[in-house]
Amino acid sequence: MSDATPTLAERRERQLAHDAARAQHHRTREDVLGPRRDISELRAIVDDAAPRFADAGHEDVLAWVAETFGYRTAVACSMADAVLPHVVAQHLPWVDTLFLETGYHFAETIGTRDAVESSMELTIVDVMPELTVAEQDEQHGPDLFARDPAACCAMRKVEPLSRTLAEYEVWITGVRRDEGPTRADTPLVTWDDKNGLVKVNPLAAWTFDDLLAYADEHDIIVNPLVGDGYPSIGCAPCTRRVAPGEDPRAGRWAGLDKTECGLHT
Repeated sequence: MSDATPTLAERRERQLAHDAARAQHHRTREDVLGPRRDISELRAIVDDAAPRFADAGHEDVLAWVAETFGYRTAVACSMADAVLPHVVAQHLPWVDTLFLETGYHFAETIGTRDAVESSMELTIVDVMPELTVAEQDEQHGPDLFARDPAACCAMRKVEPLSRTLAEYEVWITGVRRDEGPTRADTPLVTWDDKNGLVKVNPLAAWTFDDLLAYADEHDIIVNPLVGDGYPSIGCAPCTRRVAPGEDPRAGRWAGLDKTECGLHT
């Protein structure tokens, strides 16, 4: 097998085949996707599953998700890395992967998003706020994130995600218990009352080192900012580097009495 760098034509052919496979999957998916179950049915599923999977490994939990929910499943990914969608795609190839397009991302985050979409068996769904950044500035004043970060997060993250999740029965997040005190008790399977669906955190018991080891073993795309002192990456104006020994989320909303954007609270 040749180790030569692929030519431009070969890369283009590979990309076209990749995109065609995604399109074919979605045509097939629409034929088998059942209606969304109601809240009482979904809650009953959680009540049964939560204790059974309390100490399970991620593979067992995700096998159950694939069997129980199929493609009524969404993965939330901040594009700090692509480990979570890669893990899920082993059970649900071309799974919908939600990316909150806030308008305030680092260029590296957008680059990671684009690289992931073009190379992995998943489907990026850009979740858009009702207002552009310019429209938000006009209606609420510039730099709302500095004056009222909770309101900014609500408009650019929480509401758009909730609106999008209405199409799904379960969403899968990459929340880990080692990320900080507010996440220390994260369960693997739980009920998301705010959004009215099942929430699964298959990597809850993983450490940051586990995450990096998996990425290295499977050659997973990682946002270059992770290696530059950003273990938790959000919007550029509200994220700074973390010093050695600091809480991994210490760089989020630094100096403010805020540790979560509202998606997981």
